[in-house]
Amino acid sequence: MNTVKDPICGMMVPAGQGLSVVYEGQEFRFCSDLCRRTFLATPERYATGSAGLAPGASDVTRRIAYFSMEVAADPGMPTYSGGLGALAGDTLRSCADLKIPVVAVSLLYARGHFEQHLDEWGNQHEQPVQWEPSKFARLLPATVRVSIEGRPVVVRAWQYGITGLTGYVVPLLFLDSNVEENAAGDRELTSDLYGGDERYRLAQEIILGIGGVRMLRALGYTHVERFHMNEGHAALLAIELLRERKQTEPAAWDFDGVRRDCIFTTHTPVPAGHDEFWYGLVKQMLGDTSPLEVLQMLGGKDRLNMTLLALNMSTYVNGVAKRHGQVSQEMFPGYAIDSITNGVHSATWTSPSFQQLFDRHIPGWRTDPFTFRHAISVPAQEIWAAHVQAKTRLLEEVRKRTLLPFRDDALTIGFARRATQYKRADLVLSEPSQLIDIARTVGPIQFIFAGKAHPKDESGKEIIRRIIHIARQLKPEIPIAYLENYDLPLAKLLTSGADLWLNTPLRPLEASGTSGMKAAHNGVPSLSILDGWWVEGHIET
Repeated sequence: MNTVKDPICGMMVPAGQGLSVVYEGQEFRFCSDLCRRTFLATPERYATGSAGLAPGASDVTRRIAYFSMEVAADPGMPTYSGGLGALAGDTLRSCADLKIPVVAVSLLYARGHFEQHLDEWGNQHEQPVQWEPSKFARLLPATVRVSIEGRPVVVRAWQYGITGLTGYVVPLLFLDSNVEENAAGDRELTSDLYGGDERYRLAQEIILGIGGVRMLRALGYTHVERFHMNEGHAALLAIELLRERKQTEPAAWDFDGVRRDCIFTTHTPVPAGHDEFWYGLVKQMLGDTSPLEVLQMLGGKDRLNMTLLALNMSTYVNGVAKRHGQVSQEMFPGYAIDSITNGVHSATWTSPSFQQLFDRHIPGWRTDPFTFRHAISVPAQEIWAAHVQAKTRLLEEVRKRTLLPFRDDALTIGFARRATQYKRADLVLSEPSQLIDIARTVGPIQFIFAGKAHPKDESGKEIIRRIIHIARQLKPEIPIAYLENYDLPLAKLLTSGADLWLNTPLRPLEASGTSGMKAAHNGVPSLSILDGWWVEGHIET
C-alpha cells in the first residue's frame, strides 16, 4: 500500500485516504482532524520539507528542467488546450510518483485558451476564461527581464506543486508578464494560450525559452543538467544557454556543450505544430541579443523554424510513437529521431469504479502499471458492473447539459478531441441513412462529441456545425450531443463512460493520441484508424 507522511505528527497515511488540505498547489494528508487543524493554523510552517519544497524555495538537486507551452496541471487552471498539455501534465505527475528530480516551466495564461459556447446552429463563440491564479499557485518573489522589441519586459513566476503518490513534489513554474512595471501591451503577453498573431506568439516563446532559463537561475536551480523541450515552442532556451556560455567563454560559441544539455520531443507531423517566424520579425523582437547569423545557421536560412532550432541543438530527439518517429524521420531527413510512445497517468484517468475494481484484484497498480497484465483475470461481470457505474455518471452529465433523452441501454459512442480537419470527427456521420438502418435493425445507438476548434481554424468550426446539423436530422432516432468546453473533468467522464471510443484521424497525421489509452484503463474498447499509438496498441484477433 502506498503511504504519505502526515506533516504534523510524522505518521504514515494511506495515499488517497484520510483528511486532506491543498496548500499552495500541494496536497497534504493527515491521520486525524487534530493534525489537520494544527496544519491550517500555520500552514507555512509545516509545508516545508514534508511534501518536497517549501513554497517558493529552490532545490539545487533538480537536475532536469522540463519546458512546455501548456500543462494540464489542475482542472481549475486553464493552462492547457489539448493533447500536448494533457501529456505534459501526465508526464509531470509520473515524475512526481517516481521521485524524478524535475522542475517544470510553462506560461500562466490569465485568460486561458477560451471558454467555448455553441449556439443552436453549432457556431462556436469564444470568451476569456475567468480564474484566480492565487487560489492554485504561490507567487514567487523573484523576477527576471527579457528584451522584446528593445524594451525590458519584467517576468514573474507562480509555483504550483504537482504531488506524487509518495508525497514527492515536482515544482511547476508558470511565467507571467502581468507586472506593474511593464507597459500595458507587455502585461498581456502571457494572457492567452495560442492567441494573437505571429508577433504575440514569438513574444510568448521568448518569455518561455529565454525567460524560463533566467527564472530558473534566479530561483537557484543552478544544477540543472538537462533541458527538455516538449515541442519546439521553448527552443529559444538553447540560444539563452549559448549566450550564458559565451559570457564566460567569449572565444567561441559552445554549440556542443549546449547540445549535450538539451533534449527535444516533437509531437506532430502537422505543419501548424512547427512554428516558423520571418527573420524581419525575429530581428524586431530580439534585436541584437541573439545574432542573426547564429539563428539562421541553427533555425533555417529563410525563416526561423523552431523545430529545426530544437533539432540542431539537442543531443537526443524523439517522436511520440513508433510510427510517428518514422514519419518525423521522413520530415526531417538527416536527423536521428528516436521514438518513445506516449502514455497516461493511470491513477488520474481511471474512474472511481475501476479504481475500486483494481484495488481488489490488482493491488499496487497505481505505482506499477505493469501489473495491469493481471487484468485478464478480473471477472467479466465485475468489469461490466464497474463500467455501468461509469456510464451512468457520464449519461447523467449529458442529460443535465443537453436535456436530450440518452438511454442507459443504447450503445454509446464517444469522440472527444480538438476539432480540426485531420481528426475527422464527422466521418462516422457521413452516411446518416446507414446509421438509422443500424439503429432500427441492430439496436439503439447514440453519440457524444466534444472538442474545441482553434479560434482561427474555420474548417474545424465547420466540422462542429456539420455535426450539430446532422444531429438535428437524425433526431429523435439517434441522439447526438456535442458538449461544450472539453476539459479534464469531462475527458475523464467520456473516456470512462462511453461503450466504444472512436478515433478516425487521417493517416499519418496522428502523432500518438492518448485518449484511447484512457478508455482502455476503464475497460472501454477502441474503434480506431491504425495510426499513432494504436499501431502498437491494437490486438488482431
